[in-house]
Amino acid sequence: MLSHGIVSAALFLCVGVLYDRLHTHEISVFSGLVNRMPLYAFFFMVFTLANVGLPGTSGFVGEFLTLMGAFEVNTWVAVFATTGIILSAGYALWLYRRIFFGILDEPALKHIKDLSLREVAVMTPLIIITIYFGFHPGPVLDVSAVSVEALMANFKAGLAVAEQAQLAPAP
Repeated sequence: MLSHGIVSAALFLCVGVLYDRLHTHEISVFSGLVNRMPLYAFFFMVFTLANVGLPGTSGFVGEFLTLMGAFEVNTWVAVFATTGIILSAGYALWLYRRIFFGILDEPALKHIKDLSLREVAVMTPLIIITIYFGFHPGPVLDVSAVSVEALMANFKAGLAVAEQAQLAPAP
């Protein structure tokens, strides 16, 4: 879903901010960033919660619709998908806690600067879009409705052909 892609892109942008400042992706380097970068911690938390599907964010809409579709087709697939969502939410929250809370003991982090005005100007519209589509997903759903209907029509036609092939007598 488009809105979930926005959340993923925003999380990559957040990771890029840290990489730009420290030139590492090593999670063990980061700890206690909330003390030095509270604004960054806020943006990262909003995007993390949207990524795990918090109601009121665009991630919830995408995950809810996906699980509803899976449940209609196969209950076990929906249970498996829900388990994956729960595990990914646990990992995302563990990651957030590890990066932002704890003791700030890394020397490179003691002088790290919070988000610049330019970075805030880039991330603020992404938060607005994430929250807007969480409460009003209609524009995204309307844009994708024609494609989804065509996909479902082709899928149903393929199922009908497969059923006819199974019912036809073998030569």
